[in-house]
Amino acid sequence: MAEEEDSSDVESGKDLASGLVGEHASEIDPEMERRVVWKIDRFLMPTMVVGYGLVYYDKAILGSAVLFGMTKDLQLSIVDTTTKPPTTNTQRLSWATSLFYFGMLAGLYPMTFALQRFNLGRILGGVVIFWSLICMLTAAVTSHQGLYVQRFFLGFVESIIPTGFMCIVSGYYTQDEQALRQSWWFSSTGLFTILGGALNYGFAQIESGSLRRWQYIYLLAGALTFLFGIWCFLIPNSAATAGFLSPAERLVAVERLRKGQTGVRCHKIKVSQLKEAVLDIKLWLVFIMMASAYTVNGAVSGFGPLIVSTFGWSTLESILWQFPLGGLCFIAILLCGYLSSRFGNVRIYLLVANCLPVIAGCAMIWKSKWTHHAAAPVAGYSIIGTFGAVVSQTIVLGMSNVAGATKKSAMAAAIFVAYCVGNIVGPQLIKSQTKKEHYPELWTGLIICYCITILASVALWFVLRRENSKREGMAVDVDERDRLAFLDLTDKENPYFRYVY
Repeated sequence: MAEEEDSSDVESGKDLASGLVGEHASEIDPEMERRVVWKIDRFLMPTMVVGYGLVYYDKAILGSAVLFGMTKDLQLSIVDTTTKPPTTNTQRLSWATSLFYFGMLAGLYPMTFALQRFNLGRILGGVVIFWSLICMLTAAVTSHQGLYVQRFFLGFVESIIPTGFMCIVSGYYTQDEQALRQSWWFSSTGLFTILGGALNYGFAQIESGSLRRWQYIYLLAGALTFLFGIWCFLIPNSAATAGFLSPAERLVAVERLRKGQTGVRCHKIKVSQLKEAVLDIKLWLVFIMMASAYTVNGAVSGFGPLIVSTFGWSTLESILWQFPLGGLCFIAILLCGYLSSRFGNVRIYLLVANCLPVIAGCAMIWKSKWTHHAAAPVAGYSIIGTFGAVVSQTIVLGMSNVAGATKKSAMAAAIFVAYCVGNIVGPQLIKSQTKKEHYPELWTGLIICYCITILASVALWFVLRRENSKREGMAVDVDERDRLAFLDLTDKENPYFRYVY
């Protein structure tokens, strides 16, 4: 029966919610709505925190693995003995980091298509289990060429998680709720920086065994991902079919989204919505913000511990210094998510405020003295952790300000492409030959990127305010507003949609 309903919804092009709640609004018991939201939170949020945490841990392992002998084992660095003193070229490591995101870009279209067109839980579960196998196979890699291939395909399958999670949140929560929920799952960036650092510190104690320490790390990450993949099969296709809700609770879960006019889920891919997304200035501003903001992560996830080790800290100490950065990232994301949900239209103000510590931190690292156990560069490294809040708010701004299933998928895809671009560019800014000058290309590049982020966010603020002002004086027909809510209209097609900033 469920399959037949899905088939008819695909053909009609309507939102899946339209068949459940109809075209007219119904009264909702506030107490029941609170219970429904709590049930949704209880099921989805732990799943998404663990899922994105594994994505972040998986890609950030490389930064610690290079300190455990991977660089030498896989020939990721080349020492030039013709210079005095000898210099080390880490370009292979930079490409190993960047190729992960080229794989993500390659996987973007097929994964986005599969997520919208087919059952969400089945697609996620199958792909995540395949991802776990690729991750564990890293332990079998014996050369840098093999690592290149592994990183590419690892990125290809992991591309399903960020886009999938962005669409899940926009299909279960109201605009006012999305900021906090997006921040909850994205905060695992900071949380798993700490947890992953603790695990890696434990692996650093291994002195015996037939495998290298970095191989054990990848085997553990793959095993944890496999368990998560099994759980993913339980994720429902939408709020209209959520098995963890009773039939009455499903009605409430869907009906409460009517006011925001963002819809729930529609399987039909609409070319008109794709065209509108491509021509929408909001999408391109969000793209610029995300690409420029995420250059920091590209450098930190692949090279963070290695950079800290140049300040005179040992391998183990360099791993422990990831804790302050991860802690600040975690707190900043959650705090900004709470403030965004508590106060209206403060998202862009919070985004700009969190850009400033990143700029200051980059300047501190670059211009301070890199003496043995110097405090200034480590302090600067720690405060750039606020980049997580910048990225989190960018995701919220993008996903909260579009409607229409295909257009939401297009926005999620644009954010994800920008995410990959930033992560590809970041590692390429690190030139090992300029280590004595404190990697000037890296820090100047990151400072410029964050200035671009600020300028683009200010431009977005004006665009969103202008769009809302055009609609403020419009007469409201309540019946028409309720009817349009689940017809899978875009934000531009629906005159009752309001933008948040």
